[in-house]
Amino acid sequence: MTSPRAALGVSLVLAASLFFGVCGPFGKVVIQAGLTPLQVTWLRICGVGLLALAVAAVPLVRTLRGGTRLPWGGLALFGLTAIAAVQAFYFIAVERLPVGIALLLEFMGPIVVVAWVRFVRRTVLPRSAVIGVLLSLVGLCIVVEVWTGLRLDAVGLVAGSAAAACQATYFLSGEKLTARVDVRVLLAVGFTVGAVALAPLATPWALDWAVLSSRVTLGGVETTGLVSIAALVLCTAVAYGLGLSGLRFVSAPVAGAIGYAEVVVASLAAWALLGEALTVPQVIGGLVVIAGVFTAQRAVAAKRAVEEEAEEAAVTKV
Repeated sequence: MTSPRAALGVSLVLAASLFFGVCGPFGKVVIQAGLTPLQVTWLRICGVGLLALAVAAVPLVRTLRGGTRLPWGGLALFGLTAIAAVQAFYFIAVERLPVGIALLLEFMGPIVVVAWVRFVRRTVLPRSAVIGVLLSLVGLCIVVEVWTGLRLDAVGLVAGSAAAACQATYFLSGEKLTARVDVRVLLAVGFTVGAVALAPLATPWALDWAVLSSRVTLGGVETTGLVSIAALVLCTAVAYGLGLSGLRFVSAPVAGAIGYAEVVVASLAAWALLGEALTVPQVIGGLVVIAGVFTAQRAVAAKRAVEEEAEEAAVTKV
């Protein structure tokens, strides 16, 4: 991996994290206005799907006409988990928890990535990686304030944890699929699968469309639910496009570590747009979670870099 490619990958994933981070408040105000989390998720996925299909029309037709076999199974799994399920679980968590807490729970996903690399890919991890995982678990206990008997909503906690598992598939499957499929095609197929999969649960035929014309407030500015949904769709589309493009240049563990910028952005966005604030223990716990996972991910990334250097040295000798 050359330095310019790595720098490009880091920049793309970081930019994606910024756009992902501001999505929470846009969705939450519409949920509070009367739509269910699944309905907001379905509108979000359909909106991005329509944009993705329009952008991917030419490369998709070219791919199919060229006789290239697409990994349909992998694309379907990506759509079901990394697009539909992760967003559905996230908004269920957002409905019941502060945006920052919901994101912190979702971002246990990189821990799952580290575990997958260790136990499924059978890559031996440095001791610092294990320390980072344990540190993150301690931080999570502080976030949910276990000494108070888990005052945070139990359903929200479960939904946030499920979102973490689905987020892990975003990094792991995205890393593989972007090496085989055009990002535009991946987004088009993935979001189409996600929209179809969520339709029976979201029941769009029972959706109260009047909510989209209702007034909502973001950062003290009054607007409509439709404008908030449009902002949500746009930010989501840009975030997925940038993030998946970045996975072509950096590994899943590295991307997961960079993605923690989303937590900071989301907390700031929730404070600025919704007036939400975190308690002191939750802030401290969040910082511990971020520090622990970042430590674990850096350890995995460093090991991979050493292995790549060894491979390059072996090739040079030959």
